[in-house]
Amino acid sequence: MSEATIAAPTAGGVPKISKISETIIRIAGNSQDGIQAIGGFLARLAGRSEQEVMTFMTIPSTISGGPSIFQVRIGSGEVLSSGDDADVLLAFYQHSYEDHISSLKKGGIVLYDSDHVDPKPEWEKDYHHVGVPISGLTVEAIGGTAKDKGKNIFTLGLVAKMFDLNVAKLTQLVSERFTGKDTSVLNNALAAFHAGYSHSLGNVLETFQFVESQKKSGQQVVMNGNEALAYGLIAAGVRFGAGYPITPWSDVMEILRRELPKYGGMFIQCEDEIASISMALGGSYAGRVSVTGSSGPGISLKTEALGWGVMAEMPLVICDIQRGGPSTGMPTNVEQSDLNIAVFGGHGDSPRVVIAPANVEDCFYTAIEAVNIAREYSVPVIILSDQAIATRIEAFTEPNLEKLCQDISPDLTPVLDHKPYDLSVATGVTHHLAPGTKIQSGKYPIATGLEHDELGHPTGSPKLHMQMVSKRRRKLQVLGAKLPTPPLYGPSEGNVLLVGWGSTQGPLKEAVDRARTAGDSVSSIHIKHLNPLPPGLDDIFAGFNHVFVVEMNDEGIYGYGQLAGLLRARYCDSKIRGITKTDGLTFKVKEILERAKSNVAAGLRKL
Repeated sequence: MSEATIAAPTAGGVPKISKISETIIRIAGNSQDGIQAIGGFLARLAGRSEQEVMTFMTIPSTISGGPSIFQVRIGSGEVLSSGDDADVLLAFYQHSYEDHISSLKKGGIVLYDSDHVDPKPEWEKDYHHVGVPISGLTVEAIGGTAKDKGKNIFTLGLVAKMFDLNVAKLTQLVSERFTGKDTSVLNNALAAFHAGYSHSLGNVLETFQFVESQKKSGQQVVMNGNEALAYGLIAAGVRFGAGYPITPWSDVMEILRRELPKYGGMFIQCEDEIASISMALGGSYAGRVSVTGSSGPGISLKTEALGWGVMAEMPLVICDIQRGGPSTGMPTNVEQSDLNIAVFGGHGDSPRVVIAPANVEDCFYTAIEAVNIAREYSVPVIILSDQAIATRIEAFTEPNLEKLCQDISPDLTPVLDHKPYDLSVATGVTHHLAPGTKIQSGKYPIATGLEHDELGHPTGSPKLHMQMVSKRRRKLQVLGAKLPTPPLYGPSEGNVLLVGWGSTQGPLKEAVDRARTAGDSVSSIHIKHLNPLPPGLDDIFAGFNHVFVVEMNDEGIYGYGQLAGLLRARYCDSKIRGITKTDGLTFKVKEILERAKSNVAAGLRKL
């Protein structure tokens, strides 16, 4: 934000107005306070104002609720992460104030509910405190019965005044949010918003205006990762899915259940995870790529049927929206600890494709890519998203749906003969015909989880088993050779290379920018295709003295995380090391740089 957040009023007592290019706002309260709604309104306003935006949230996993935060970073230029330290802290309670004051930049603004927060004198010299009786003023504005559901909208009005936000657009967003509800609900919300906007924050507070944003080509859409993933699957032509609720996958499931019928499809909530993947496999066998999904615990249950999909060579998309583990773990916290089960989960040799989107926009396009890979290679494809991407909101250029949407209805054109497991195909890539397709030879294949011959009939032949194992492996090797080498962010040679996957991409890029500004030799790459790995990584690694894989999982018994383990196994390069953590929070840029510097300085022992 501005370099001097605390500012004296100008002559005449008028608050100073500072031009800013970005700001980071952290909203802290309880999950029942609707703080996610405040952040959501701000994020969607940014999207409609051609600004960049990225959010981060934590919510309690208990039904009774509890402390929660929502952080939103809005910028007129490129925004790569949700930010390290906040410029503004909105604190609804004493615990919100005390627990999150350390996340505020020195000189930052604490906007607090003076009905519930008593500022600490020792902190008032470091931060600018602005107390507003939010709860009481909300009661005055809309009445006592609605105060618990209105103070978030009142606070939105305060923030709109502080940052000179577009009131007309915010009013429209609030109206859209409450469409379909009783008129009194909308009227109360608008009354609370305008009461907050009209409240005076005092003559000593600096106010802010964003500089004109960089114009983007095309209209922007604003959504979270789960929404982008669901709509990407629909655009890809998926018309059937089955699943069972679990955080944080459930949002994808609910969107598909609501939207698929509009396109002639359906989504079934099954009795458990095993039934879900089995039903989805049945949908794929019927001739059209289907989808199922879960989080870590549910993926564990799906692995036997996933093995059936590999053996029968069925095209299927499986969404794993990762959370903290093991067991039921930390349902509402982020982690990247499902990579091993995604790549290796199941008994026997059961190769499958694993890809991980980097951000919300990438979720949309990754869904389409996953469907197309599943169709082309007749293989299950696992999409590894995570809680950070699933729940965060971003703005991006609206996809060209007319160009991207595809029809993957089965072709029932009669054929002379057909072998779904034809061993004469050098690439190993073969396809199934949809049931109902006439085969004029009269030799109709079957699908089974047993090892089989070229028509799918069960066999115990050692020779055929070896050939079929090779076939299933070979087609992934063919795919791997065609994958694009990840682009480098920064020079191709240097001291440190930061390697990431999934939601770490943005913080890594920002870490590179910050490090290079400070004169350090740092670059980064983001690996999207995790199994099979893309070609050319060894050549990239060769250009750096240190290769640190940044991922949100445990360092393991050998001192590096799950992707680092895959890369070390693949390239036998001991300079590949890990920067890991398991605190359930996304990486801050300063964390990455501090860990990288300490690792370089320590001269880590090579294993």
